[in-house]
Amino acid sequence: MDFDDDDDSDIFASAISTSIRTSSAQEPTESSDQYLKITVTSPQKMGDGMGSYVAYKVETKTNIQLYRKRVFSVNRRFSDFLGLHDKLTEKFLRSGRIIPPAPEKSVIGTTKIKMSGEKSQEQNSGSSEFLERRRAALERFLNRLASHPLFCIDPDVREFLEADMELPKATNTSALSGAGVMRLFNKVGETVNKITYKMDENDSWFEETITHIDCLDSQLRSLNGAVESLTNQRKELASCTGATARSIAVLGHGEPSASLGRALAQLAETLEKVEVVRKAQANSDLYQFGEMIRDYVALIGAIKDVFHERVKVFQNWQHAQIMLNKKREQKARMEQTGRSDKTNQASTEVIEWEAKVERGQEEFDKISTMIRKEVERFETVRVHEFKKQLIQYLEAMLQHQNQLIKHWESFLPEAKAVA
Repeated sequence: MDFDDDDDSDIFASAISTSIRTSSAQEPTESSDQYLKITVTSPQKMGDGMGSYVAYKVETKTNIQLYRKRVFSVNRRFSDFLGLHDKLTEKFLRSGRIIPPAPEKSVIGTTKIKMSGEKSQEQNSGSSEFLERRRAALERFLNRLASHPLFCIDPDVREFLEADMELPKATNTSALSGAGVMRLFNKVGETVNKITYKMDENDSWFEETITHIDCLDSQLRSLNGAVESLTNQRKELASCTGATARSIAVLGHGEPSASLGRALAQLAETLEKVEVVRKAQANSDLYQFGEMIRDYVALIGAIKDVFHERVKVFQNWQHAQIMLNKKREQKARMEQTGRSDKTNQASTEVIEWEAKVERGQEEFDKISTMIRKEVERFETVRVHEFKKQLIQYLEAMLQHQNQLIKHWESFLPEAKAVA
C-alpha cells in the first residue's frame, strides 16, 4: 500500500510525529538512569479482503535489565494492542491502577482499509490519514505504559515488546464479533450502574476529585469539539484559497496588460503557497493539539473506570457486612431456641463472613490508597504535558503566521509595479 498518495500526507505525518515526541511528560530519556523508548512505524496491510489486517512495526530502545536486548523490534497487529490492554485491565484495574486507554476500534475505518484496492487518490489519502492517526494513537498508548513504573516491567508488556513471534490471537477484540457486541451491552449495563448507584462517600478527597474529573471531562469534550470545528474551518479556508488561486491564474493568462498579467500570476502563486500554510495550520490544530485533547478525553474515561471499580469493591464489602449481620442474627436465634446442632454451623458461617468483611474493607482501603497515588501522578503529568504541548502548538502557529507574512511581503513589490 502506498502511504504517499497525497502531498498532505507528509504534513500530517510530521505534525503527528511532533505531537508524539512531546506527548508524555514522564517519558524516560537515554540520559536518565532508566529508559524505555518506543516507536510504532510502517503500517502495512497484510492479505486481501475482509480477512486482511494491518501490521505495525514496534521498535524499542531500553537499558532496563529485565529486557534481553537494548534495541529490538517486533511486528504487531491492532488486535494485539487491544489484547495487551485487556490483560493489563484484568490484572491491575481491581487494584486501583489507571490503565492507559487503547485506541478505539473503528468499524468504518477498518472496513475501508480491508476493502481498499485501486481507488482514487482522495480515497487512498483518507485511508493513509486513518492509518497514520491510528499508528500515532498506538504509539501514545505504548509510551504511556513505558512511562509508568509498574507497567514498563510487566511480563505481558515485555512479551508484547520483545517476543519475536506472533502472539496468540486476542479474543473479544473485534468490533463486529458476537463477543464484541456482548461486551458493548455489558458496558452499557455498567454505565447505567455508574449513573444510578451513589456511594455514601466519607472521604472529602474522593468527593472533590470525582467532581473535578467530571468537570474536566465536560471541558475537554467541549474543547475537543471546538478544535474539530476550527480544523474544519481552516481546511475549508485552505480549499477556498486554492480555488481562488486557480481562478486568478486563469484570469492572468487572458489579461492583455503584461504588468497586470504578471501580478495576477504572482498572486496565484502566492495564494498557492498560502494554501499550503493553511493546510499545515489545520494539521497543527488537529494533530498537535486536537489529538492530545482526544487522548485526554479517553484518559478521563480510564480514570472513571477505576473510580467505578472502587464503587464495586465498596458494594462487595457492604454486601459482606449485610450477610454477616444476617448470619449473626441467625446464630442468635439458634442459641435462643437451644438448637445446638445448628449453632456450630452458624458460628462457622459467622467466622467466614467476618473474614470476608475484613478482606472487603482491606481491599477497599488498598484501592482507595492506590487511586490517590495514580490520580496525583496523572495530575502532575497532565499539567506538565499541557504546558509543553501548548508551547509546541503556539510555536507552530507563530511559524505559520511568519510564513504567511513573508509570502505576502514578497508579492507586494509585484503588485506595486503594475503600470
